[in-house]
Formats: sequence, C-alpha cells, structure tokens
Amino acid sequence: MKILVIEDDPTVGQFVKRGLEEQRFGVDLVADGETGERMASTDAYDLVILDMRLPGKSGLQVLDGLRARGSHCPVLVLTAQDAVDAKVQTLRAGADDYVTKPFAFEELLARVEAVSRRPRALTSAALRVDDLVLDRDTREVRRTGELVELTPKEYAVLEYLMRHAGKVMSRTLITEYAWGYHFDPGTNIVDVVINHLRKKIDAKHDRKLIHTVRGVGYVVRT
Repeated sequence: MKILVIEDDPTVGQFVKRGLEEQRFGVDLVADGETGERMASTDAYDLVILDMRLPGKSGLQVLDGLRARGSHCPVLVLTAQDAVDAKVQTLRAGADDYVTKPFAFEELLARVEAVSRRPRALTSAALRVDDLVLDRDTREVRRTGELVELTPKEYAVLEYLMRHAGKVMSRTLITEYAWGYHFDPGTNIVDVVINHLRKKIDAKHDRKLIHTVRGVGYVVRT
C-alpha cells in the first residue's frame, strides 16, 4: 500500500511514518492541510491518514475537499476528540475509520491492515438513485442517460445527498460538507443550490428525486 500521512506534529508524524515503513508500506508525510489535500487529490494513494488539527486547512476541510472532488480513497482520521458528536461528524463527512489520540501503534496498524483487506471491487465509483447516476470518477451526472451539467457546488451537494440516499441530511451537514466547516450556517445558499438541482434534475420528469423534509433538511430518494 502507498499511504499519505497528513500530520503537523513532527513527533507523531515521524512515529507513524517510521512504524508503517517498518511494515513495508510506502509512506509520504506532509505537515499542512493544503499540501496534503493537493497530494491526496493528484497522486494515487491507497490510504490517507489524516490529523484533524492542521495548519492551512483543518482535517475536516481536507476530507470535505477530497469527497467533493469525488475521491473515494479510504481516509483514516487521527483525532484528539473522543466525544461521540465529533466521531459522528467525522464519519458523516466521509471518513472510513478513526483512531483517537493518544494511540498505540498496534491499534493504528490493525486499522490500516483492516482497510487494506477490504475488497476494492466493493467500492463503486457510481452512485445510483432510480434513473439518476453520478459517476465519481468522471464527475458526470446523468438522468435517463442524459448528461446533466452541474457547477462544482451543485455536484458536491448532489454527491453528498446521493451518498446518503434515503436519509434526510440537515442544511448544516450539507453546508459543512460542500462549503467547509467554518461556513456561515445561517445562509440560505443550500436552498439556492437545491433549487438549481431541482430545475436541472427533476423539472422534466414526473418522478421527483429531491425532496424537502420541512424543518429538517433534504433527501434524495424515489
């Protein structure tokens, strides 16, 4: 496996890098979020180990950015926060697993090995809801085979909803995913983007796929 470690603490970073290299993994180490996101987006890694507190961009922003680009590379999060809410937020943002600091290297290694054993064939690049298909490799969206042109933010919101198809996602969660953790949750930008998506995806079809759950948020379902 080729692994990217994004960790700004030099002691922790070198500890993880050295331990993984002793297990014959290929490891790159970077110390800031912006560089880490760029490398994770452009190079072929089998796993990203991601610290949450990073300079430049937070770990959550890096994770959001990767998923918004359609990356489905496994991400193992390192976090000092052991509260349930923090773990739930991390997993909902697209993390595959997490390790709480301080940690034993044996635990980290076991989780890395567990990810490496997962069959890649189970990870499909295409998300489907009825006749709506989103291809995360090509970033193309089609309904009944017809190409739907979307802006980057429209794509990010739709991809997030389709990854959680059938589940109602709140405006706050959608905002954090598509615009970053620090984006003002009081804005109506989510509603604006949803309206645009409805015009492009649902307007010409009798069967609507994007639904509002009043007072809660939005869901994609048949």
